[in-house]
Amino acid sequence: MIDSLQSYVRQSRHNLRKWLLDPRVHTTLRGTACCLTGFALSAAGLTHYPIPLSMGLVTALHGWSAPLAALGSILGYRFFWGSYAKICVVWVLVGLGISALLNNRKMTRDTPSLIPAIAALSVATIGVVFQTLYGQGPPIHVYILCVLLAGGSGWLYDRALTARNPMVDWLTWGSGVLALAQITPFSGFSLGFPAAAMLMTAAPFPAAALAGLALDLAAITPVPMAAVTTLGYLVRFFSKSPKWIQATAPMGIYVVVMSLCETWDLAPMSGLLVGGILGLFLPTGGKVVHRRGETGAAQVRLELTAGVFSQIQQLLVEYTQVPVDEQALVIRAAERACGTCPSRRGCKDARRIGQLPGLILHKPLLSPEELPIICRKSGRFLAELHRSQEQLRSIHANRDRQKEYRAAVVQQYQFLSAYLQELSDQLSRRTASLSPTYHPEVQVYGNRPEADNGDRCLRFAGVGCKYYVLLCDGMGTGLGAVQEGKAAADMLRKLLVAGYPAEYALRSLNSLCALRERAGIVTVDLAEISLDSGKVNLYKWGAAPSYVVGAASAEKIGAVGPPPGLSVTDCREQLERLTLRRGEMLVLVSDGVTQETAMRCCVESTGQPPAELGTRLLCDSRAVGDDDATAVIIQLQPCK
Repeated sequence: MIDSLQSYVRQSRHNLRKWLLDPRVHTTLRGTACCLTGFALSAAGLTHYPIPLSMGLVTALHGWSAPLAALGSILGYRFFWGSYAKICVVWVLVGLGISALLNNRKMTRDTPSLIPAIAALSVATIGVVFQTLYGQGPPIHVYILCVLLAGGSGWLYDRALTARNPMVDWLTWGSGVLALAQITPFSGFSLGFPAAAMLMTAAPFPAAALAGLALDLAAITPVPMAAVTTLGYLVRFFSKSPKWIQATAPMGIYVVVMSLCETWDLAPMSGLLVGGILGLFLPTGGKVVHRRGETGAAQVRLELTAGVFSQIQQLLVEYTQVPVDEQALVIRAAERACGTCPSRRGCKDARRIGQLPGLILHKPLLSPEELPIICRKSGRFLAELHRSQEQLRSIHANRDRQKEYRAAVVQQYQFLSAYLQELSDQLSRRTASLSPTYHPEVQVYGNRPEADNGDRCLRFAGVGCKYYVLLCDGMGTGLGAVQEGKAAADMLRKLLVAGYPAEYALRSLNSLCALRERAGIVTVDLAEISLDSGKVNLYKWGAAPSYVVGAASAEKIGAVGPPPGLSVTDCREQLERLTLRRGEMLVLVSDGVTQETAMRCCVESTGQPPAELGTRLLCDSRAVGDDDATAVIIQLQPCK
């Protein structure tokens, strides 16, 4: 029962990852996020007057993202601001026009401040026009602030979308809190309070301080929230404090400040408590990154390159194919059939034949009676329709291949962007290097010499305390299997030694197999061992199950799945997480050892040394078949 439940959970996670990586789902989620962000930013206001943060977002976006953000902004302004909605809608529409006309142009790329300047000038002009025609407008100080925010928010959100910078991130989060502060799903509960509490619990100090300042600007409580978020951040210096203290710290500090100020407002307490709890699940932000000298220049270059790769990936994801002109195929079939028909001069149905809908190509045409028109030479026309149907199927098959190839390229740009960004982040970290607690003992047993064995096993150290044991099984036997197994193992080793994440390296191999149309030529078993903790990430792609053998029991890990190369989007590696304790053995086997044989040998060898288990696995596998058989036994021993 427990095994079935665990298998169900693993399969559900696999399906969820597969679903989230689907380009269509990614596009849908991105569009929804743009619309909701525009809606949320439209709620931002100062002194009970709206400010054009949504316009800044629309000008920073391009492509179909900008209209969706504009739609959410218009709905938000009409929902939140009543009589002021008219001028706000004009802001958004002008911002949409600026985005459509100027974004992604060489002129604006060479002059990044051009679009923010035009947005600010547009807001200034719109304010004067509305004041002149309708007598409607904010006080002069708010008017000037709106002009500055139109340009400043456009620049800020453009930087947030194109480059990672701590200062930009903090200001973006602060503007988000300012907007969420005006959204109250139910009485007394503003979304700004949980957002500020989450930043207080997990974000760097400047972000927490800006969140408190945003709440003060929103004027939704008389209690000084900048003091609350600033003092609440100090709790994080007590790293050994219990989790419940960290979760309740925002609410507790709020009560203290409220008591000192003798200003009582209990409504924010529930939001601060919810935000403190949610903040525990977020990664804690680090210190401010100081870039100096050549290291800082290298970091900037890496970030810029990562941003370019990310933009290219997004452009490929947003690419839409032109639909196939099925009507043209029908017209072409009619021209070929009627152009050489001996009855064409007196035929009155030639024009009607060419006007048949393209849907006819999706139906199997078996007899002349199935045609929606009467043709004296129907056999000739049916033959041409069958030919057009074959052309349509060939076009769709070619487009499916192109889609698969494009997905492979998108993956590689995504991996490279994330990898370069991680390298950039690592340049500024001054953390103490971890020292290994364990050292690995790896023993390999094969039924053939290494030169004749299609199973290739490599073990090598990675970055930090990572250690890898890799088993690649070239399918079949002979020289071809040996070459495929060796090539796959060598490529993965080079990527992993360079610090490439394991899942990225495996999916790169999958893309390579798919692009070469060599699906199923190799299977992969990869154990990523953390020598400081004993934790193991076991990646499988088409490989046989593995086994953990202890002093008194043996457990099967993983299941056989499809090999790499079948699909770029619909096929993923399996990931099993485990902790290898002292005395336990992790056994990796190739498919030359059947599951029944491997499980029986592991159960019978509990408490026995690795050499006896490896010998038994090879002896029993020879009795079953002649395929290449390899067993890899891994143990961790404490460092002396």
